[in-house]
Amino acid sequence: MSQFILAIDQGTTSSRAIVFDEKAQIVAQAQQEFPQHFPQSGWVEHDAEDIISSVVDVCQRALALAKLRPQDIASIGITNQRETTVIWDKQSGKAIHRAIVWQDRRTASFCAELKAQGLEETISEKTGLLLDPYFSATKIKWILDHVEGARARAEKGELAFGTIDTFILWRLTGEHKTDVTNASRTLLCDIHALQWDDELLSIFDVPKSMLPSIHPSSCEFGHTHADIFGAPIHVGGIAGDQQAALIGQACFKEGMAKSTYGTGCFLILNTGDTPRKSQHRLLTTVAYQIGDVTHYALEGSIFMAGATIQWIRDGLKLIQHASETLDLAQSVGANNHVYLVPAFTGLGAPYWDPDARGAIMGLSRDTGIAEIVTAGLQSVCYQTRDLLEAMKKDQAMPAHLRVDGGMVVNDWVVQFLSDICDVPIERPVITETTALGAAFLAGLSGGVFASIEEVCQLWQEQAEFKPQMKDTERNALYNGWLDTVSRVRTSE
Repeated sequence: MSQFILAIDQGTTSSRAIVFDEKAQIVAQAQQEFPQHFPQSGWVEHDAEDIISSVVDVCQRALALAKLRPQDIASIGITNQRETTVIWDKQSGKAIHRAIVWQDRRTASFCAELKAQGLEETISEKTGLLLDPYFSATKIKWILDHVEGARARAEKGELAFGTIDTFILWRLTGEHKTDVTNASRTLLCDIHALQWDDELLSIFDVPKSMLPSIHPSSCEFGHTHADIFGAPIHVGGIAGDQQAALIGQACFKEGMAKSTYGTGCFLILNTGDTPRKSQHRLLTTVAYQIGDVTHYALEGSIFMAGATIQWIRDGLKLIQHASETLDLAQSVGANNHVYLVPAFTGLGAPYWDPDARGAIMGLSRDTGIAEIVTAGLQSVCYQTRDLLEAMKKDQAMPAHLRVDGGMVVNDWVVQFLSDICDVPIERPVITETTALGAAFLAGLSGGVFASIEEVCQLWQEQAEFKPQMKDTERNALYNGWLDTVSRVRTSE
């Protein structure tokens, strides 16, 4: 039997393909960036053809680098940027408009209209989400209302909608399917029933005929067309990127949590088989469905994590390379009284204040580059504690936290994160957890892995960081952060 898995990791700025073996080790990988389009202020778009061509290209290159034939691949797993919306012609497979990206804010006024009509509570109760342009439903409506003839064609059943996973699957296999994690990010899915909801479809004016069928995250999704890779390959796993990272971190038990530090930060906590409604502005979402087992999660998002360090490097030009931050932070130490609030595009969870703006406070004559850089690193950790405090208030505090992403190679950051959050931090050997999660799902479906228990045994810890800071120091530093944040907020 084939023991290799091909993971497609389709992200916001690039597409990657990684070949894993049966021990979850990386055999080969390829990556390709694609253009971003910004037609107006606050608008972000992708050309769907750029996405699919980059996906096919990296898959072919990864297979060539691994010196594998398509019949050597047991299954393909797909993970994707969530919420990004594509509508295409069912006959040609071509998009009728550029994909509207999750970052796009063009439907803010429509969201405000729905809030004014008192619909947010109904929507939130069914979907676990907040009413925000971030999610897919208002993007679908915008395309149908602004592309000539689109709504009439949709009503006739000629058009298909999908998040990026669905579009890739359609073009690779001809199947119109999605998984529960991506469906749960559309504002159209009742996460309790795991089905498209007629009332939500009516609110957002979306024809049901456009929608893909909803399936477990690990299942038979179809086989690729023979001419793409030279022979059909089974597709056996799909999950949105943050849920895939949760799976890649083997957080299958209730109470386990992961936090990914890329451009932003996404902290997801597995809440078990029952959706838990947050009272503190976190999102309730589907974590995964494997077989008959469905788990849910609480999610908090931070807009600026690695992007904060990028701004310090490229905007302020205080450093030339991110690697310099380790020595600078060590020279200052944790007891830094300079605070940087990176609210460049507002504050995410749990504040959800889009009009807040960034600030640096606590400056004195002896403040220098090292203190400001250290404050930037600390801001990411303080924001993580904000999310954990919200989870604690929701009675869902994790006992430990598994981390991944570019920032966690910095030992100082991970130690301060453990100290300020007062929680043990686990860093894995394989940090490509998003692709690994897709591989786990595909491997379970494709017969490479026998069970979730086997997958859990494949996860390996590279290092553990335990809290070392005294409570008095921890609380004083965090209270200073809260005071600084209160000064930049525009709403309570």
